[in-house]
Amino acid sequence: MKISIGNDHAGPEYKKAIVDYLTAQGHEVTNYGTDTFDSVDYPDFGHPVATDVEQGHADFGIVICGSGNGINMTVNKHQGIRAALCWTKEIAALARQHNDANIISIPARFTAIPQVIEMVDTFLKTPFEGGRHQNRVQKIACS
Repeated sequence: MKISIGNDHAGPEYKKAIVDYLTAQGHEVTNYGTDTFDSVDYPDFGHPVATDVEQGHADFGIVICGSGNGINMTVNKHQGIRAALCWTKEIAALARQHNDANIISIPARFTAIPQVIEMVDTFLKTPFEGGRHQNRVQKIACS
């Protein structure tokens, strides 16, 4: 699977742990995130992830910032994106099952790395249920 990841200064340790986990699982990861704790602007790292997913260069995206909100708002500006702010594996599963989310947004300041690895694993392995959810998902994008 191809996965794009991006983060701001709140998430370098999280990104490293996620990338290490994903590459060990055999996934191809494109890294747009910063590797330092120097202050940066999260949109600069979210937009490339959203573009990769939108254009089919990545199957899924992972974005990380302090609260998860700013970078989540950023990627959701892209028409082909359904990003979900997740803080538990159960929410990550529902985001895939019911919303066909294609990017998971992680709040680094409100989660622990082991918890995040579990959320990412759940997110990537959970299929979209379709059915009654399909019509709802089709109504999300603005036309």
